[in-house]
Amino acid sequence: MDSSFPTRGQLERTLSQRIQALYRAQLEHRPSQVFCQMFDEKIAIILEDVVTQPEQLLVDSGKEELGEKVREELDQALQPQLKDLIEEIVGVEVLDILSNTKIETGRTATVAILASPPSVRNS
Repeated sequence: MDSSFPTRGQLERTLSQRIQALYRAQLEHRPSQVFCQMFDEKIAIILEDVVTQPEQLLVDSGKEELGEKVREELDQALQPQLKDLIEEIVGVEVLDILSNTKIETGRTATVAILASPPSVRNS
């Protein structure tokens, strides 16, 4: 591969940093950690401590279902921006994004399905 291509690790780090910044900018909440792992034409993304203070307040006051609905709506609202961000960084079209959040643990798992594997160089 051409040495002008980034390594897989560089893409994963850049994705993690930019996704964390996206959440901070859009939700004024910063996940404690964002892990990205690329598998050919798939990217797995795990966010830790993603539940916002208002969502947690709803859960703590016995309105867990509403808290989960709010999180679901937020995740859906962020998907177009997340799709654009991934496409910008990896240089490949995102065909689909699958996402789910566990309010109890504060984790979000997302899988992005790419049209083809990104071009990377060996590290």
